[in-house]
Amino acid sequence: MTGEERLWLGRAYGLCVGLFVSICIVNILTVQHDAPRLGVVRPAIWELSSALVLVVITTIPAAMAVWMVRARPSWWVAASAHIVVALVHSAIHVAAFVALRKVAHAALLDEVYRFGPVPSEFLYEFRKDMLGYAAATIICWLALMRGAQKAAGPAIAAAPPTFDIQDGARLIRVPVAEIIAVRSAGNYVEFILGDGRRPLTRSSLGAALESLARHGFVRTHKSWLVNKTRVTGLKPEGSGDYAVELGGLEAPLSRRFPEALAALRG
Repeated sequence: MTGEERLWLGRAYGLCVGLFVSICIVNILTVQHDAPRLGVVRPAIWELSSALVLVVITTIPAAMAVWMVRARPSWWVAASAHIVVALVHSAIHVAAFVALRKVAHAALLDEVYRFGPVPSEFLYEFRKDMLGYAAATIICWLALMRGAQKAAGPAIAAAPPTFDIQDGARLIRVPVAEIIAVRSAGNYVEFILGDGRRPLTRSSLGAALESLARHGFVRTHKSWLVNKTRVTGLKPEGSGDYAVELGGLEAPLSRRFPEALAALRG
């Protein structure tokens, strides 16, 4: 387990223990009030033995919560598993507290503790244990989910992509979104930037397209690439040709590049 998981699961376990102790104290006081003839020792033995065992076996719902978070099982797999585990959890609880009560009654009261008819008494205890198991599992699951959210932290916005332009001996790094278009200029290509700059780099237009195609650039003419995100309009020029409007700039779109027209219209 990660440190974050251990931290939040420890907090959940502490909360469960606090609940068990609180319920134990309330039950002791209730029994003493309703049946004062039993004294304090007997209800204390009964409730403390039950709470002590629950404190130990809360590791079972905690483990199930870890499984739920990590495996993310389908609902029917989870429901089936929880029913089986809840039965085992209750059986361990009942068997352990009965053993503790027998020892405590013999040592402190010099008498024999009798649990009663097993089927009916176990069913009675199982109904209570189901609630305790469900509560502990939910508390641990919520704690682990909260821990996962804390560990993930706030989402960090991805930095906008940039492109390096080798303008002579100088390297210019610009955001891809600032490149309006790229134009062939003999053995060079000219990058037309949003701030008005037009740096040149020695390259072919095809090589520039290979680098910029994944950023949404399309070839509209044998001499032009345009940035789809900067297109503001398409103006028919006749004979199937268009003018691509890029704010205050226009680039030609030849009928020989129908895939570019489809991409810009899409």
